[in-house]
Amino acid sequence: MTFRPLLIVAGIGNGTGTGAATARAFSKSGYRVALVARNAEHLQRLQGELSASGGEAAAFPIAEYTYDVISVFDSIMQHEWATPEPSELRVALWNVGVNVFGSFLTVTEKDITASLEVHVTGGFAFSRKVILAFKENELDVNGCRGTLLFTGATASVRGNVFTSAFAAGKFGIRALSQSLAKEFGKENIHVAHVIIDGSILTDLSLSRRPGEAGETWKADPDVRLNADSIAKSYLYLVQQDRSAWTWELDLRPAHEKW
Repeated sequence: MTFRPLLIVAGIGNGTGTGAATARAFSKSGYRVALVARNAEHLQRLQGELSASGGEAAAFPIAEYTYDVISVFDSIMQHEWATPEPSELRVALWNVGVNVFGSFLTVTEKDITASLEVHVTGGFAFSRKVILAFKENELDVNGCRGTLLFTGATASVRGNVFTSAFAAGKFGIRALSQSLAKEFGKENIHVAHVIIDGSILTDLSLSRRPGEAGETWKADPDVRLNADSIAKSYLYLVQQDRSAWTWELDLRPAHEKW
């Protein structure tokens, strides 16, 4: 039986960042795309864009990125696509984060709970459903049953002033990804964590740099990341064969200080 590969992307922002760019790249490569996010308007807009470009995409809004993210999986797997071939989940991306910043003594219980719930608890639940689906797959031409991707950050490997709560969550999801890579690599399930070490050009990041300074930053790929380029790296990870898998990849612009 012929299956169409399916990509699940959790976290697309307003459609100008990594999640949406990944959805576009994989859609062009023949994947069906299930979009999971909290903002229904942004979901519908990206779904329409992908469909208008000849792809197959479906939107699955959720209330929050918590352990309850598992509730959307049944809807995704039972979705009736426009073409008749059955879907097979082959790639999933946890591209979710909560920006909790502030000096340590100002961090509240709500702050640390939010960071851990979104990054770790939600990521744990998402991973569980994805891996259970992957285990049902046959090996593809690269010897893989499926690839689970995590978007990380500088704070995934280095704490700093004002990042105590944020880094705690990011360290946690990195540790989870490494644990999963070691446990399930033996079953030909590829797990990869990508450190995004720098600012990505998005509507939000540009709005924080008003005026001429923002336009200069936007025009200079030496100092900021391009979401489309990040998506190409995700596609590269998925296309690796089992003899040379990457667990962790770090991406930064040429002139980033590190």
